[in-house]
Amino acid sequence: MQQGSLFFGKDPLVKELLGTELPIIQSPMAGVQDSALAIAVCQAGGLGSLPCGMLTIDTLLKEVARIKAATDKPYNLNFFCHQMPSYQQETHDKWQQLLQPFFDEFALQCSSQPNGASRMPFNHDIADALEPVSPPVISFHFGLPEKALLQRVKSWGTKVISSATTVKEALWLESHGVDAIIAQGVEAGGHRGMFLTEDITTQIGLAALLPQVVDRVNVPVIAAGGIADSRGVQAALALGASAVQVGTAYMLCHEAKTSPLHRQALKSANAEHTALTNIFSGRPARGIVNRVMKDLGYIHMSAPAFPYASIEMTQLRSVAEKHNIDDFSPLWSGQNNASCKEISAIELTKQLMAF
Repeated sequence: MQQGSLFFGKDPLVKELLGTELPIIQSPMAGVQDSALAIAVCQAGGLGSLPCGMLTIDTLLKEVARIKAATDKPYNLNFFCHQMPSYQQETHDKWQQLLQPFFDEFALQCSSQPNGASRMPFNHDIADALEPVSPPVISFHFGLPEKALLQRVKSWGTKVISSATTVKEALWLESHGVDAIIAQGVEAGGHRGMFLTEDITTQIGLAALLPQVVDRVNVPVIAAGGIADSRGVQAALALGASAVQVGTAYMLCHEAKTSPLHRQALKSANAEHTALTNIFSGRPARGIVNRVMKDLGYIHMSAPAFPYASIEMTQLRSVAEKHNIDDFSPLWSGQNNASCKEISAIELTKQLMAF
């Protein structure tokens, strides 16, 4: 079969939507990539993505400039759009007390940092900076920004996509004007895009979620979660997806900035065991199980709200990693990490369509 014929023969509207040669979107993965990975995927014919939720505006613009200088292909900028809660000192006091034994191991003094959260939601300041750029695609996690901000983005001609982890979330996104919906199966690595519920028992596998979403919405659906090779791509398209989003499979690619410790974990036998946890950031996210997840429990009710839980854990992570210890590192990974390859992202993107 000619590469891409199943995809574009079935849903030519998505080629118009994404402007790509292939129905492959590289998942934005904060902490393990920069523009280099996005550029490689764009050059291969997919939609490269840049995670922007932890970037300053200055760094964001520099990264976008690098993408535009390297390729004239479409690209995607990804942002969080969570509601930023207030810092609750009492909550952090309890959390720090719980973590104190770990700090004692390193003779480390835990410090309170009310302004230490690094994940900021999309806002008008970011929009001011991006308006002259008019990015081709912007994707959101945790729902959508408020109406005026969303309409501002769409006025640039930018296509807007966002993640849904349930049918209810997919219907909500469609009713609020997205151009496409990412159906995020529970297999996916990193943060769950859930925004209408905090109940992780509502999170289901892609094979169950995808056809339900496809049957209920009238916009293109992008499949995400556990897709790491051409068989996964074929299966997703057969279940009604118009495109796929692939993340974990790219984490060992040459262009990824995955740390040596994280790469080591992905290649180890421990990678077979992943779980959803909220202890690193305050929101459920899938990663390779490590010591702190086992010791505290994967989901802990005392964890501060997103993104503040990262303040204390980052302090432990920083000192532990200096000793080559990943006990306190968020080793984000999907369930299908056995398919990770140490090759160019260009080659991997082409292999995903080798059917």
